[in-house]
Amino acid sequence: MNKKRNAQIFSKVGFLDKLLFTKHLSIMLKSGIAIAEAVETLALQTKSNKFNEVLAEISKDIKNGQTLAKSLQKHSKIFDTFYVSLIEVGEQSGTLEESLNFLSNQQAKEYSLHKKIQGALLYPTIVIVAIIIVGIGMSLFVLPKLIDLFTSLDINLPITTRILLYFANLMKNHGILITLGFIIFLYLIRIFITLPFVKPKWDRIILSLPIFGELLQNQQLSSICRNLGVMLKSGLPITKSLEIQYIATNNFVFKDYIKRLQKSVDKGKEMGIELDTGNYSKFSPIAVKMIAVGEKTGKLDEVFLYLGDFFEEEVDNVAKNLSVVLEPIILLGVGLIVGFVALAIISPIYQLTGSIKR
Repeated sequence: MNKKRNAQIFSKVGFLDKLLFTKHLSIMLKSGIAIAEAVETLALQTKSNKFNEVLAEISKDIKNGQTLAKSLQKHSKIFDTFYVSLIEVGEQSGTLEESLNFLSNQQAKEYSLHKKIQGALLYPTIVIVAIIIVGIGMSLFVLPKLIDLFTSLDINLPITTRILLYFANLMKNHGILITLGFIIFLYLIRIFITLPFVKPKWDRIILSLPIFGELLQNQQLSSICRNLGVMLKSGLPITKSLEIQYIATNNFVFKDYIKRLQKSVDKGKEMGIELDTGNYSKFSPIAVKMIAVGEKTGKLDEVFLYLGDFFEEEVDNVAKNLSVVLEPIILLGVGLIVGFVALAIISPIYQLTGSIKR
């Protein structure tokens, strides 16, 4: 029993769990299965103990007369405002199966987008981590052993060797403290950039970076446009859709954009005009033009859905080229480091052998 409780405590609900639940629930409801029974069945199939508990509670609430939206709302850490709002609209309009289908498609595309970004960052991350591990290993175990060797040589050491010896001596005496300090420093940096007064500035800096900034910008635009398209397609008004999207957006630059758009729409101003005349530098000009056309033609939902797919393709293109662009930069950096270490080690040995021959 205790083992089961411990497993439930540490079990997490992943994005894929929620995606599969949404998709399977949509299929089961289309087949004519009652909501409570469908949720109960899916609870038995999920591999996550935590999600099993959540779905069991949702099924129980539905059997007690609560709506699916109200039952989901109790678990806001798993089912966000965007998710619950679409379910609520579907229940009220009698199109719950359609809303679930919209959600499952949106989640599948979002999942695919995250995987593309993770895949693009995988190669440089592995190389950088490997360099750090090798560097720490050499600094703690290899370089300190070179100190006695080089200091015993009766020759004038070159500047590269002296720099390397200084670093090696530093690591020999304080290597463990420096390594721990470096790890603690990275951890503190991670906490620091999440602080309320730092996060907006950090998000702006990240979006301004070459290559990575374009990748993250397109990812944000794809997510925002697809979410707005799904909400409008489900029958939510644009003001409510923007309000929900403001809560769902994590990047503070785009969060500010959504808030300003929401205020302008509340005042009766068209989104296209606001985007064109306001300061929305990270909003693509293509998106601005198409949103304006969508408002005039009454097909804003279709425009947003198209833009969501368009920016996802842009993310895919940048992701494919990322490793090609970063590979020579990483190899150059590694080559310079290896060259410096090799020069620092070989130069005094070469001088020593030269003096022996003379």
